Amino acid sequence: MKKLLYRGMISMLNSRSVGRFLNKLSRTRFSRVLIPLYVKLFNIRTGELDQQLSEFPSLEAFFVRKLKSGSRAFKGKDIASPVDAKVEQFGEVDETLIKVKGITYSIEDLLQDDEMIDRYKDGMFLVLYLSPKDYHRIHAPDDAVVGKQYKLGGKSAPVNKLGLTLGKSPLSTNYRIVTELKQEDGMFLALVKVGAMWVNTIEMTHPSSYLNKGEEIGFFRFGSTVVLLFEKDKVHLHPNLKREAAIKAGETVAMKTKAEGEMGYFND
Repeated sequence: MKKLLYRGMISMLNSRSVGRFLNKLSRTRFSRVLIPLYVKLFNIRTGELDQQLSEFPSLEAFFVRKLKSGSRAFKGKDIASPVDAKVEQFGEVDETLIKVKGITYSIEDLLQDDEMIDRYKDGMFLVLYLSPKDYHRIHAPDDAVVGKQYKLGGKSAPVNKLGLTLGKSPLSTNYRIVTELKQEDGMFLALVKVGAMWVNTIEMTHPSSYLNKGEEIGFFRFGSTVVLLFEKDKVHLHPNLKREAAIKAGETVAMKTKAEGEMGYFND
């Protein structure tokens, strides 16, 4: 019953016209007055910002804010988190299935690419949720060459805790951009960026097909989720990885099986 009520409510509220209105409103000069309230409501650390609150021209500009140089460190040879986020779920891909908040997803639906589906079958996965308080820039998790990159889905539903629990498979039906990265040692990694309800926008900013670890590759314009997929037997997920724990961009999420790397640390 809860699922039916939730999905019915989202179906009524989730219109493109509402999304366009909110998107336009967030870009107005008037929306600047909401920034201090937004900061207080979500307890955002302003000491990391690369400019003063008064310098942001709109609420949207604040939402896609950059940080001071050096605020996020990408070191070592292991695979780093590409975003600031909460760890929603992680584990092994069961054939082609992953389970998040009690909902089973197929990587066939998530990726819709036969070659990639076969590559990540029985591998490992990690789901990272970006809340409205988080820094929403996306960074390269390792040195790599961009292989396939394509868009899927259309209108998006919420990807927060309630959305993942009661929604209708938002990870594999929402608008999303799939990027496959090939690392210098030949290992592949899939980085799936999933849009959120209303302001359903993912901007890609990387200028070339080669990415240096930590380089910005894009940003979300609203709360969103990242799904990482790893090939079978190619990585071990970090032993300190915990569900519901906060993680910052640059912290280690996985170690390659054929090389020892430095280990990152996670916030409780």
